[in-house]
Amino acid sequence: MQPETILTIFLSLFFLELLWQQLLLWLNLRRAVASRSSPSALALDIWGFRDYQRAVDYSRSKTYLAVVSSLASSSILLVLVLSGWLGSLEAWVSNLAAGPIFRGILYVYLIALIFALVSLPITIYAQFVIEARFGFNRMTWKLFILDGLKGLLVSAILMTPLLWVLFLLIRASSLWWLWGFILFTAFQLVMLVLYPKVIAPLFNKFTPLEEGPLRERVLSLAKQLGFKTRGIYLMDGSKRSRHSNAYFSGLGRAKRIVLFDTLVQTFEEDEIAGVLAHEIGHQKLGHIPKRLALSVPASLLGFWIISLLLKYSPLFEAFGFSGASPQAALVLVMFVSGPFTFYLKPLFSWWSRRHEYQADRFVQTRTRYGRAFRSALKQLGKDNLSNPVPHPLFSFYHYSHPTILERIRVLEKQSAS
Repeated sequence: MQPETILTIFLSLFFLELLWQQLLLWLNLRRAVASRSSPSALALDIWGFRDYQRAVDYSRSKTYLAVVSSLASSSILLVLVLSGWLGSLEAWVSNLAAGPIFRGILYVYLIALIFALVSLPITIYAQFVIEARFGFNRMTWKLFILDGLKGLLVSAILMTPLLWVLFLLIRASSLWWLWGFILFTAFQLVMLVLYPKVIAPLFNKFTPLEEGPLRERVLSLAKQLGFKTRGIYLMDGSKRSRHSNAYFSGLGRAKRIVLFDTLVQTFEEDEIAGVLAHEIGHQKLGHIPKRLALSVPASLLGFWIISLLLKYSPLFEAFGFSGASPQAALVLVMFVSGPFTFYLKPLFSWWSRRHEYQADRFVQTRTRYGRAFRSALKQLGKDNLSNPVPHPLFSFYHYSHPTILERIRVLEKQSAS
């Protein structure tokens, strides 16, 4: 296949994806405008009329920003591809007085930096304008800058040796794709263990939940459901945002229960137990191993495909490179492959929503916190100003969780049966 043909196929898929994304966003906006003054009875019960309208307005503001973000990232990608700058930048890096592996890593970082700089104004606007306007933002500029610098430092410390070994493997073995897959899989598993103990504390303070009724209730719930944990921790999420959440982190015996301080401050103990029971449900129903069973073979397939791409020079020429190289292949997969894979997203979204429904049912059938969990979902929807009326096509494509209204309706139907 000629480079011109490959580029034509890419551009066709690129504009198809862009039009599809914009269509979904504008459908979501129209839905919000049309339903702003006509909430359903259940929506009124959850949000009340005033907060319902605030939730719709919050969603509209974020959707408008998503339109801008989509156009900005698509524009920079189009410019990089059509101008030949992807190849020109690699050629410039290749002339530096450094080893080939170092130059390869530098090139990947430079492309990542370009996209990060494009998204930075959008991130700032989202945090300090939209989140602030709706009363969620508690982050200072100092904290924002420190978070960014810490994130860059952590990424560099973790990714540099990883990329170094990967590029070394590519040059040393024809089976590099297999060894690279093993390397990245091992890295991900190690990170599951290290993240809660080493990385997360760089950004937030984690304090063991003090003795009291809430701790006893959570430990009793974990014991009842056969869920082993190394501890229950309170995270100072309120220093950045008023949003509430709870999650598990770690792997095996290193699993931790983490509660946002905003959750503990505003929710009843039974409601918190219900939220945690839902998260435990994911673990007890085997959702994490099932996702690993899909992601691990998909990762192996991805590495094998990259190994094939490295043998196909016309692909690299289509995007402005003088020839195949490990760093060019990695950049194409990381930043240019979206138009070739966007149609897979709704499949993963559907699968994730299915797991959420199953975990919801787990709370109802395996614990005594079904009613409290429904109350917690309503409170989370209200406090976080969750979009009450996303367009069905938008939520089908993007949402990893069912909407609050969908979850409550299903839970109430199960409770009544």
